[in-house]
Amino acid sequence: MRNSAIATTGMAFLSSTSVLHALTREESPFEGYNPYAETKTDLRASRFFGKHITVKGKIFDKNGTFSIANAKVEVWHLSPNSTKYRHRAILKTNNSGEYQFITDFPNREYGKIARIFFKVSKNETSYFTELFVSDFGANISGKHWEENNKLGKELFPKKETFFNKTTFTFNISLK
Repeated sequence: MRNSAIATTGMAFLSSTSVLHALTREESPFEGYNPYAETKTDLRASRFFGKHITVKGKIFDKNGTFSIANAKVEVWHLSPNSTKYRHRAILKTNNSGEYQFITDFPNREYGKIARIFFKVSKNETSYFTELFVSDFGANISGKHWEENNKLGKELFPKKETFFNKTTFTFNISLK
C-alpha cells in the first residue's frame, strides 16, 4: 500500500509538471524567445550611447491585401556585446496595421549576420520570422520570401539613413 501511494504521488507530480511546462512554454524556431516580455517600443539600453536603429513595418493578412490592426508583434535579439537575449518587447499594431520600435543594433552569433526575431499573432494564428540587419542594409530569409511573396513590392526590407539615424522597414504577412 505504501509503495503504491508513493508511485501515485510521483505520477501526479510528473503530470502536474508536464501540464505546467506545456502551459508556460511556447515553441519557437528561434533561440531567445520569451512570451513574458514587456510591452514597450523602446528597447535601447541607453538613449545616449550606442548604435540605435528603428524598425517599422506593416502586418498584412495571408494574401498581402489588407493590413491587420491590433496584431501582437513580439521582437527579440541578442544584446550588443553579449550572447544574451535581453532586448525583447511586445508591441501592438495600430489601426493601419503598423508597428514601430527603436532598439540597439543587435549583436550576432559567431559566423552569422545580426538578426531580429519576430513573432506575429492575431487570434489563434501565429507566425515566426527573422530580419537580417547589417550596416549595409537588411535582408530576409528564403523561408520569409516563400511565405510572404504575396506582398509584392512590399516584401523586401528597406534601409533609410538620415543624419545618422537608421530605419529599417520590414513588412510581414500573417499566415
